[in-house]
Amino acid sequence: MAAAAKQDGILETVKTIVYALLIAGVFRTLFFQPFWIPSGSMKDTLLIGDFLFVNKMAYGYSRHSCPFSICPFEGRLFAREPARGDVVVFRHPTEGTDFIKRVIGLPGDRVQMIRGVLHLNGTAAGMVSVAPFLETFAPQGPQGLPPRCANAPVGAGGVCEKPRFIETLPDGVSHAILNITDGSRGDDTPEFIVPEGHYFMMGDNRDNSVDSRFPQSIGGVGFVPFENILGRADRVMFSSAGQRMVYFWTWRSDRFFEAIE
Repeated sequence: MAAAAKQDGILETVKTIVYALLIAGVFRTLFFQPFWIPSGSMKDTLLIGDFLFVNKMAYGYSRHSCPFSICPFEGRLFAREPARGDVVVFRHPTEGTDFIKRVIGLPGDRVQMIRGVLHLNGTAAGMVSVAPFLETFAPQGPQGLPPRCANAPVGAGGVCEKPRFIETLPDGVSHAILNITDGSRGDDTPEFIVPEGHYFMMGDNRDNSVDSRFPQSIGGVGFVPFENILGRADRVMFSSAGQRMVYFWTWRSDRFFEAIE
């Protein structure tokens, strides 16, 4: 009797774990996927150590919506197209890793950078200088890498500065962008024409972002197919400036539940 009861208890435990994994898998596939910000490519909109849930209902579902891209269908179900200016998480077209960037170019758009200014369909985006972005020159996140600074060299613990601008796209959408140095390799590009069914992505930290300005052949993102987009980032849920989440003294409580613009 005791042995049978023990076996029943083990079986119930296994069933509970299986059910929990199935429920978590369905939740992650259909509704929200957790995402940690690993790099500074989206500063100052998103900081290293920000934690968010990707809204997977925003644009419908593709095979990449399932863990390991195992959804058994092609194309997109319940498709709704991203809007210019949305911050989205997507599967890199060749590397298979997840990136987060801002949607800049829609299908058919002409996109070009000229002396650090974004041009969309021949129209320059508005650029208004605002107060610089300031952060401490110190190791950041699990990788422990220090930030790049416009006022380099900066000693440990010093103030790292980056010029900040409010960029306004031709359709009126505005967001902050950062600049580290003039004349970087992404400041002047050829004109890109976004193919049908694809999107042009850029990071807000323009001199520290590997994005659609760079071809996949040299490690860039290139054009991102619609089916590779996993969902929209709407709100920062939690944020930690330390190398470990448990280091509560590094938590950025002012960023908890902050909307992403």
